[in-house]
Order: sequence, then C-alpha cells, then structure tokens
Amino acid sequence: MSGIYGNGKVCLSDDVCLKLEPGLYKILAESTDYDKLLAVWKGWRDACRVMKPKYVEYISISNKAIRELGYKDYGDYWRSHYDVPTFEEDLENLLKQLQPLYQNLHTYVRSKLMAVYGEDKFPESGHIPAHLLGNMWGQHWNNIYHLLVPFKNKEDIDVTQAMRDQGYTPKKMFEVAEEFFTSLGLEKMPATFWNDTIMVNPPGVEMVCHASAWDFIIKRTLVTMENLFVIHHEMGHIQYFLQYKNQPVKFREGANNGFHEAIGDVMALSVSTPEHLHKINLLDKVENDEAYTNHHDQLI
Repeated sequence: MSGIYGNGKVCLSDDVCLKLEPGLYKILAESTDYDKLLAVWKGWRDACRVMKPKYVEYISISNKAIRELGYKDYGDYWRSHYDVPTFEEDLENLLKQLQPLYQNLHTYVRSKLMAVYGEDKFPESGHIPAHLLGNMWGQHWNNIYHLLVPFKNKEDIDVTQAMRDQGYTPKKMFEVAEEFFTSLGLEKMPATFWNDTIMVNPPGVEMVCHASAWDFIIKRTLVTMENLFVIHHEMGHIQYFLQYKNQPVKFREGANNGFHEAIGDVMALSVSTPEHLHKINLLDKVENDEAYTNHHDQLI
C-alpha cells in the first residue's frame, strides 16, 4: 500500500506523468487552473484506488490480531496510548470550542476562492471543492494564502523567494534548522543523520518521500518556506529522540504520539515568526500592523 501511495502517477499528457512528490504537490501548490487542479486531484485518487481492497483486508487483519490482546479494535488500541480517562470527550469539547472559528475561516476562504474561480464552481451546500485548497488532502491551506491575504499591498512574509535568491539548497535548509536547535542548547545532529538523511530523491530510485523522522529524515525537499518549517518539525522529533537515547529500550519513545507531534509543531511555529525570519536574514524587519495581521491569519 505504501508503494501504491508513493509511486502512483498522474499522466497530464502522453509524455508528462508525475508522482505525488514533488510533481503533483507543486501543481496543487502553484496552479490556479481549475481543470488542471481537478485532473491532478482526481487522477491521483484514481491511480491509488487499487489499494482499497488491500486496505480493507489490512483493517480486518489488524482488528483480528489486536482483539487477541484484549482490545475492541485497532482504534481502541491507539486510544489506549493516551491515559486521560475522558480523552474522547475532551477532544469533542475542544472541537466544539474551535468550530465557530473554523466556520468563520471556512466562509472567508470560500468567498475569496469564489472571486478567483467563479461562483459557478462552488456548490450551494457551502462546501469548498477540495482540489482548490493547495494541498492533496485540503489539510494545509498555506499554499493558497496569496489568494486569501487580507492586506495584499503590505509586506509579504513568505520568504521562499528570499531563500532562492540567497542560494538556499536542501542541505542549507537542514543546516539552518540544526543551528536553531543548537542555539537552544540542544545537540547537533550526529554524523549518522547527515549520512543517512534523504534530502533529494536518488536518481533512478522509486521511493516514498513523505516527510518522516527516524534517526534520519526522509524528505524530498524543494526550496520553499513551507519545507523549511517542515524540516524544523521533523528535526524536532529527532531532538526528542536524542534526549531519551540512553534510556532502556522500553522508554525510548515519546509520552504518546500526540506529544511527539506537539514538539514538532512548537518548533515549526517558533521559527515561523517574523522576528526569527529577520534574525536569519530572510526577512526585513516588519513594523506594520497590517503585515502582522496577514502573518497571523496565515498561521491560523
């Protein structure tokens, strides 16, 4: 299933066939051609649809195996990693608290996209067509932020162009992330990290390059601000690994999966501030309230 997911291709013409990363990602992030975006979004799902029976079988086998250990199903096992008795209820309450903000954000984004693509492309139900959100799953909307920005005539806090102008490479992005962590008094990445990390796809090798952290990072890296933040996130995982590396094997893991992700996201948020981007010479000092509003909206 991982191979199908990572190696599924969409052919946009007889001689142009693209995999998810970086080809299809790039189109979804940069294009405003409605039909092309739809072709990419639907084409990748059509290419990967063959995994459905395998996934159904996988769920059945997983549930059967985990019931032998006393769990109701695999979801029950996952939830057991969190020791809060009211875990599900707490999540439901948090969702209800966030829902009004999210609905307002959804309405704002929909109205902005309607101005770009035309009202006829949007259903009366109030939904946003998923292929217009700049991401294959609609989970991150930062790639379409230039279409949503409240104050278009103010400074742009997207430093992608500044990175390219300064000759950033994938390795340079990893080095900048390491400098951030060492400035906090944390450890440098070990030699094995630099030897084993996959920053660009090896020639002629088919592989899944969705960003992930082990004792190295797999990340097919384009020089963008988003990827700079992702690298900090993934290196945050590795810094956590390094802190418990000398523990007995049983304790060489995070408190739970959510805590690990929280560490990664805290690090990514820390380096996304205008102050930090100015400190590493990627952004002029921002002194305009409307520019800050643009940036805060982007973080939301």
